[in-house]
Formats: sequence, C-alpha cells, structure tokens
Amino acid sequence: MNRREFVASTAATALAAAASPALARSGAQMSPVPPVARKIPVTITQLGRTRTDDYQWMKDDNWQAVLRDPTLIKADVKEHLEAENAYREAMLTSTLPLQEQMFEEMRGRIKEDDSSVPRPDGPWEYYTRFNTGDQHPLYCRRPRGGGTETILLDANQLAEGKAYSDISYVEHSPDHTLYAYSEDAQGSEVHQIYIRDLVTGEVLPDPIQSAYGGFAFSPCSRWIFWTNRNENGRPDKIFRRPARGGETTLVYEETDEGMFIGVGRSSDDAFILISAENQETSEARYIPGDGPTSEPQIIAERIVGQRYDVDHWGDRWVIRTNADDSIDFKIVEAPTASPDRSSWTDLVAHSPGRFIEGIALVKDFIARQERADANTKIVIRDRAGTEHEIAVDEPAYALSLAGASEFETTTMRYGYNSPSTPTSTYDYDLATRERTLRKVQEVPSGHDPADYVVERLNAPAEDGQLVPVTVLRRRTTPVDGSAPLLLYGYGSYGIPMAASFSTGRLSLVDRGWIYAIAHIRGGSDKGWGWFLDGRKFKKKNTFTDFTAAADHLIARNYARAGKIVAQGGSAGGLLMGAVANMRPELWAGIIGQVPFVDVINTMSDTSLPLTPPEWPEWGNPLEDPEAYDYMMSYSPYDQVAPRAYPAILATGGLSDPRVTYWEPQKWVAKLRPATTSGNPVLLKINMEAGHGGSSGRFDYLKEVAHDFAFAVWAVERGWERA
Repeated sequence: MNRREFVASTAATALAAAASPALARSGAQMSPVPPVARKIPVTITQLGRTRTDDYQWMKDDNWQAVLRDPTLIKADVKEHLEAENAYREAMLTSTLPLQEQMFEEMRGRIKEDDSSVPRPDGPWEYYTRFNTGDQHPLYCRRPRGGGTETILLDANQLAEGKAYSDISYVEHSPDHTLYAYSEDAQGSEVHQIYIRDLVTGEVLPDPIQSAYGGFAFSPCSRWIFWTNRNENGRPDKIFRRPARGGETTLVYEETDEGMFIGVGRSSDDAFILISAENQETSEARYIPGDGPTSEPQIIAERIVGQRYDVDHWGDRWVIRTNADDSIDFKIVEAPTASPDRSSWTDLVAHSPGRFIEGIALVKDFIARQERADANTKIVIRDRAGTEHEIAVDEPAYALSLAGASEFETTTMRYGYNSPSTPTSTYDYDLATRERTLRKVQEVPSGHDPADYVVERLNAPAEDGQLVPVTVLRRRTTPVDGSAPLLLYGYGSYGIPMAASFSTGRLSLVDRGWIYAIAHIRGGSDKGWGWFLDGRKFKKKNTFTDFTAAADHLIARNYARAGKIVAQGGSAGGLLMGAVANMRPELWAGIIGQVPFVDVINTMSDTSLPLTPPEWPEWGNPLEDPEAYDYMMSYSPYDQVAPRAYPAILATGGLSDPRVTYWEPQKWVAKLRPATTSGNPVLLKINMEAGHGGSSGRFDYLKEVAHDFAFAVWAVERGWERA
C-alpha cells in the first residue's frame, strides 16, 4: 500500500500539491482539500425495508474481471481513488520523515539474511532463507544433517517485473522428485500452481490455472490434487491430474456455495483428505493413499451446527469435534474401516473453557494445542493415554505447535514468544521430554526483554464478562494517563489474537506509547463459547467488549480518552467502524485496515466471494428480517451520522477479493461530509495489491510505518486542536 520510495519532504510536498484535486489557502498556509465524491442515489428495497445508497456507483459492475486485471477498472472509479490517494499523501506529508525513520527502525530489527530451522523429511531437510536486501525468500533443501544446498525456488526471480507476487504454498512430492508452488501474481488470491522437476531443474509446462493456494500430492507422488476457484472467487471443485501433466479429472464438486473446500494428506500418508466447511458446519471425505484415483468416501454426513476435522493415526481415525454439545471441542477416535459417527468414542473428553484448537500426529503420540484465558499450552499424549504439558508461567504469551514433517519420529517442533520476548523455536522429544533450542529470533539492532513490561488486565464488559487485555510498554513508560495508547482488536470467525512478539510495534512502544490487545468476544481467546457469544445476533458484544477494554485502560490510568488510537483489519475493520459510531470521543484516531464496513450491501450480494459462506457468521439479510434489522443496527457504513469523528485512516487493495476496494472507498465518502469535528478522513488504496497488502517484506514494513506514523500524527494533531 505504500509508495515505492520515500522522497525528501519538500519534494513530497510539491508532488502532493500537484496531484491533489485542490488546495485551499488558510492564512499564509496551503491546506489540501479532499475530493468530493458525487452522489448518485440508488434505492434498494429488501424484505419490505428500503435503504438508499449514494455511492453504489463506486462498485465496478465488472469487478470479477477487475480482480484479475485491475487495468479494467472504470475510469471514474480509478480517478476518484487516485484523487483520494493524492489527498492522503498531501495531508500526511509532514509524517514522511517519521515514516522513513520508523521503516529504517523496523528494517534494522530484521535479520536480513535470516533462515528458518530446517525441517527433516526422509533423506532431505527443507528450509527457507533470505539474502540481504531481498524482498522475497529462497526455498531450499540440503541432505539431511548438512551438505550442499539446492535452491528449489527463488521467489525474487519469480517476482521480477511484477508489482505483486506472493508464494502462498509450497510442497515437495513424497518421493522428493517434484516441487510445487502456488503464486498469486495480483493480490486477488487467484493462483497458478507450478511444478518443478527436481532431477532436471525444469519447471514443467502447463501450470494449473485459477486455483486456490493449497494443493496436495498423492502419497505415491504420481498425482496432484487442488481446489478450483470459480469466476466468483469461490472454491467449488477438487481436481486431480498426473503430477507431471496430463488430463484433468473432477474429483469432488461442492454444490453448497456457502462451504469452503480443500484437500490434503493425512499425517501417516494413508489417505487423501477432502474437507468442506463453513463457520458452523463441516464434512470430510477420504481417498485411500494406495488408490488415489478412487472415488472419495464420506467420513460422516454433515449436520448443521456440528464441526469436525479428521486425521489418521496409523491404525485409526482421530477426529476433533464439537459433537455432543462439546462447545470447546473434544477428540474422538474411530476404526479405519468405519469412521462414521456411530463408531466415535472419546479419546480426550470435552472440558468447558479449554478450547482444543488443533492436533498433530506422529506414530506413537498426539499433540494438541489448547487455549484458555487468552493463553495457550501444548499437551502431549501417548498411545497408552499418558499425558504431559508444555506450558509457560507468564501473564501473556504464545505457544504454537508446529508438528512434524515425518510420521515415523518422536520429535515435534513448537515456538514460544511473548509481546516482549522474541520467538524461540524448539524441537521436543515426545518420549524423553527433552527439548532442544534450535533458534532464537535475532533483533540485529538490539533488544532486551527486560526493558519492557507485559501485563494482563481483565476489563469488565457490560454483561459482567471479563475481557482479557494484553498490555506492552517500556518499563520507563509511566502509567499515569500521559502516554498515548494503541488498542488493537479483531473479534470474528473464532480467530484469537495471540499475545505474540512483533518487531514492528516496538517503533511505537519505544516512543513512549503503550500497545494493548483486546481479546474480545467473536474470537476464541477464552474458548469457542467466547466466539459464539460474539457472532450473529450477539455481534454487538464484540464492539462493547472493545470499548469496555478502552474504558478499563482509562480507569486504570493506562490511557486517557481522546489519546487512544484504535486499529483493526478486515472484520476487525468492521469493529473499527462500529466503535467510531458508538464512542467517537474515546479515540484520537482510528485505523481501519481493509475494513469490512458495508455489511448489509455486501452480505446481500451473492456474487461476492465470501457472502454465502459467511451467512452463518453474520446472518442472511436476504431471507431473515431479524438478521437484516440487527445487521443494519450496527453496519458502520449505514450508521454513519453527524458526529465528532476522530481522525480516520481507511486502507484497501484494488485486487482484494475479501474486502473489496469499494467498501473503504464508500465509507470514507460517507464519513467525510458527516463528521463535525474537523478531523480528517483519509483513504489509502494500494493499486497493486489485495487483502494482505504488499508482498515484499520491506514494502510491507513501509505500510506498517505509514499506519503508525498516522497514529502519532492523529494523537499530536488531536491534542494540538484541544
């Protein structure tokens, strides 16, 4: 989303002035004038309810084609986006030195020639590494235990001449003779899958087109399976073809547009697995590994409201499920020959409040990752049922189970970090319980965890629930309300916000800021029930939890109203829009990254990629009047009204298939004439990327620096105006 280069402040001022639609003279100073979006009212009647949308014209009628080729965008839409970008650049000209300084700080905390810990598999070990100065990684292997390196893929060469290039997934064939990788060359998440012959080094002809990022080789290495992405950007079919090229065969077609589908292999390579799921329902099928052209067989028929995912443990199925009212999930097992529900028996019983997030299998052990009270632990279980834990005694931290690349092993990998502590990577012997430290994240510019304080607060919500809040600050930063604070939140889809380490946020914290994460409902930070209490007709809990976190931080003297910047992205951008409407007085600024703010219109448009799959999360406003009314009552775009809004920065990507560019564009167009505060409303559209922003690691840091510089600017500007 960032400019490719930083320029001197005076040059930037001149460029911004030239690009800006207009400049107004105020005394002796020139101040940028924002573009004014024309209004073309469109009346929409739905379920007997009527709404008017003045900015529907910003949605390109040919948006499917635009996602794949942004040059096709309508001229008037492009012109307006460019004017918005120019206005934002002009408004933030004074922050350019700070942006550049923050970027250099962030880059200085990255080990530029870094590499991952190799993952052993058979005679080889596979890893990624970076060369100094490179934007993208090299994917490599070497003989197990050391030896001459082979570069399997240089993503920098693949990205040459492209504004965007992202490798979403890589996998070597089980016999180690092929290497496949999927590239998104637009940010639209439409992938091509390439296969390289590791004997000749050549990339095979006829790459797979219009695919999702993931794929799987058959255990025999002769076939490759992948998920098709249709013209509406949804997964609809699983295909198979010979790995070295040949005729494509349809393996599975999902008829429910509301389901996501994918394909992979079981941990023991006994089966190829096909999954279909949405936020509340799932179903799985299997194909024998020794018969990869067989028809898929079902594990258990889907039941609305029941989820399960499946793996195979040598002689039995192991299934994680919320069946039998197991809200926080349990683990069951079933015989290989009869995996249906009638054969399920409990292996790890349900325990309320202990959310089983996932499992990893090797021959004689199961590891599972559990989450409770916004922290994680790893539990190891052997075939006899004996269990032990890997846990950490700190107020806030993140353990992440990375599993193993081989089935015949007693070693699994996990990572540990905290908001103040860089990541440590361990290999753990499941039998002897010995751990080996394989890597500690280096911060080349220097970092001492003792210079920081990590705290866990519990903010009382409106209904009495306690919302965990993780706080990071320098030890020297006073807790007297004088420090500016950035409060981050998400709160959707059951995705938790880990209390993890980030080198980027230190550029705020080292400037005397306090950084806080609100572990609000809608995520699974306190279990799956925490998610269920923040979805559909309980969605407003997500928003009031966030404002409760802000109020608690103010009450505890960590912050002061009007000196807090709120930040969230995607569905977290919905949160930003909602709290801007609900409690505008709390914030000096709001950063809505790729914000999902046009809720009613988006969830009523069945052509959009995520609309049918997300009705279980938000409700269906096309068929359910109650869902329509509830969503309308919080939809940020629809609830914009004359208020004293804080400074707002909305960001987006032209090729984003998840939150389309017109959502932040429309939101800004409606906010700007509505705000009564005089605070600016800014839009930043990356014309060369999608949902995740820039693909290069340094370009991405420039985006982070831009947003943090806006936060500093918003706080300083707000207190200058006060």
